Amino acid sequence: MKHAVRVATALAFALVMLVPLFPLYWMVISALKGPEELQKVPPTWFPADPSLGAFGEVFQVIPFGDAFLNSVLIAGVSTLSVLVTSVMAGYVFAKYRFKGRDVLFWAVVATMFLPPIVTLVPLYWLVSTMGLADSYLGVMLPWLANAFGIFLMRQFISDVPDELIDAARIDGASEARILWRVITPLLRPAVVSLAIFAFVFYWNNFLWPLSILQSDDKFPVVLALSRLLSYSTSVRYQNVVMAGALIASVPTMLVFLLAQRVFVRSVARTGVKG
Repeated sequence: MKHAVRVATALAFALVMLVPLFPLYWMVISALKGPEELQKVPPTWFPADPSLGAFGEVFQVIPFGDAFLNSVLIAGVSTLSVLVTSVMAGYVFAKYRFKGRDVLFWAVVATMFLPPIVTLVPLYWLVSTMGLADSYLGVMLPWLANAFGIFLMRQFISDVPDELIDAARIDGASEARILWRVITPLLRPAVVSLAIFAFVFYWNNFLWPLSILQSDDKFPVVLALSRLLSYSTSVRYQNVVMAGALIASVPTMLVFLLAQRVFVRSVARTGVKG
C-alpha cells in the first residue's frame, strides 16, 4: 500500500512538472525541425533530422542581434535603477519620521493597483513633451522606480533593529554608508527577488516600448519577435519563430536560475544565523 502511494505521489509530481515544461519542450523541438517535418500530421515528438539552421536564420530575417542588445540595455539599466531607488526609498519610509510619511507611502503603494492601460496615455504625453519619444531614455524613464520594489524594501528594512543603525551612527558612519554597508547586506534575499521580478518584467514588457518607440534599430527583442510572428502563417518560417522565441527566453531563464541559487543560499544562511 505504501509503495502504491509513493508511486502515485511520484506520478503526480511528474505531471505537475511536465505541464509547465511542455511548452518549452515543444518550442525546442519545433526550432530543431525542418519545414517539411513541421507539416506532418500527427506531429512528431522528436526531430527526425535535428538542425540548428533556424537559429541562424532568425538573425537574417530580422535584426534580432540588435534587438537582443537593446533588451539587455533597457532591462539591465531599468532593473539596476529599480534596485537602487527601492532600497533608498524603502530606507526613508522605514526608518525616518517626517510629516505625511504614511500618507505618501500609501499613495505610492496605491499606484500598484492602477491598470497599465490607464497610465499609458499620460506617460506617453509626459515623455513626448520632454522630447524623449523614440529614445532609450524615454522607454526606460517610467521604469526607473517601482512601487512594488519600494513597498518590498520598506517591509524588509522595517525589521532591521534601530539599535543597529544607532550604533553605526555613533561610530560616525554617514547615512549613505549605513544604507549601503549596514542595511543593504541584510536585504540580500529581498534584493535578489526584486531583481528577478524586475528583469523578467522589463524584458518581456511589450505595450510601453510599442507605444514610445518608432525606430526599428531601437526595438527590444519582444517587438522584434512581433515582426517574426508575421512569418508564422508560413510553415517554412514556423521553426524560425520558435527559434527566435527560444533565444529570447534564455536570458530570463538564466537570470532566474542563477539568482534563485543566491536567494536560496541567502535564506539558508539567514536561518542558520538566526
